Amino acid sequence: MANHTRVTHFILRGFSDVPQLRLVLIPFFLLFYTFGILGNFSIITAVIRDSRLHSPMYFFLKNLSFLDICYTSATIPKAVVISLTGSGVISYQECVAQLYMFITLCGTECFLLTAMAYDRCLAILRPLIYGTIMSHKYCSALVVTAWVGGAIYSAFHTFNTFSLPYCGPNVVDHFFCDMPPVMRLSCTDYHLNEEVGFAVIGCIIMSSFALTVVSYIGIVATVLHIPSVEGRWKAFSTCSSHLTTVILFYGTGSFVYLRPASQYSPTLDPLASIFYSVVTPSLNPVIYCLRNKDMKFALQKLYCGRKY
Repeated sequence: MANHTRVTHFILRGFSDVPQLRLVLIPFFLLFYTFGILGNFSIITAVIRDSRLHSPMYFFLKNLSFLDICYTSATIPKAVVISLTGSGVISYQECVAQLYMFITLCGTECFLLTAMAYDRCLAILRPLIYGTIMSHKYCSALVVTAWVGGAIYSAFHTFNTFSLPYCGPNVVDHFFCDMPPVMRLSCTDYHLNEEVGFAVIGCIIMSSFALTVVSYIGIVATVLHIPSVEGRWKAFSTCSSHLTTVILFYGTGSFVYLRPASQYSPTLDPLASIFYSVVTPSLNPVIYCLRNKDMKFALQKLYCGRKY
């Protein structure tokens, strides 16, 4: 290392190797970003203004929408600049900050989705005491815990990634600073850090996913015992939007983070990242409004002045 100069900046390659693809990605990123910001902001406004939506389920949805606004803002603006200019230069400090922000938001979303699964499970399994347990104070505590947990989780991964020495290659095969592509640029053996990172991901994120699965096992078992078909459908419809988000988020995220950095693909991994960092947060308003009559009416009331 004495013969190398410490890296002072990185270069985000993104999709800059294919100029024609940049022309497609610029409107794609702008469209999804604008759609996601407007959609999530509309949900936040509707939940705040409509008294019918002042319940734990919509309180969590409001916080998820705010989280998704931050989530997309951590990556898309820089990706658009890269696509427009073809220059992906990002300082070392900015790369550290972007990684920390993104992993914080990613971890917080995992924990918040788990809290939402617990909320739905409790509403269906214990409807008589649901209102007593899920007080506003308790819901707020769950949201704060999710944010604090995400920040601590991110602090570990950020330190684990940037404690490695970077003194040689500085081209990141991605459109934002993420753990696998950055870690591969280290000028020393990164496998120990990678294994430690896997252990933390396995203990924290997979535990969060496991709790979500357990909640849904309880939900399904209870719903199947409801005698009427209409009752079963109504109970399950309150969970279908959340379940869709969980499948999309964990499905694409696990493809990137549950594989060794040595198996990182400069083509497939950024494409997979687009789904869980851009598409899913931007489509959440559609997912949650498509089958939710109360939310659809609230949005119609917000924008069209419709009363019900």
